Amino acid sequence: MAKIVDFVVVFDEGVRKRHYHEIGKGKVTYFAVQLEIKVKGEWKVALRYDCSHGFSHVDKYDVKGNQGKTILNLNFESALTFGDWDINENWLKYKQDFLKGLNNEELQ
Repeated sequence: MAKIVDFVVVFDEGVRKRHYHEIGKGKVTYFAVQLEIKVKGEWKVALRYDCSHGFSHVDKYDVKGNQGKTILNLNFESALTFGDWDINENWLKYKQDFLKGLNNEELQ
């Protein structure tokens, strides 16, 4: 049976990190760590590290939903650790990049 770790960390009002991973036989078998920004009352993904296509990668979004994907040359354990660290360290920059071009009224 896989062990599941699932939690949310609130960084600021309207900014949170969602962390999820599964461990089977001592190895990470699935993971997703994402930065979420609340826009008009709805949580949107700004950045996500995961392995949903069978390989480690990071998806970066803008507020309009445009997406860029970067393949990571890392095993699942390393990509999970790096993604968690990167979001913890750089969430404010990613938030600013995600919201670029919007004013405060458009966030409500």
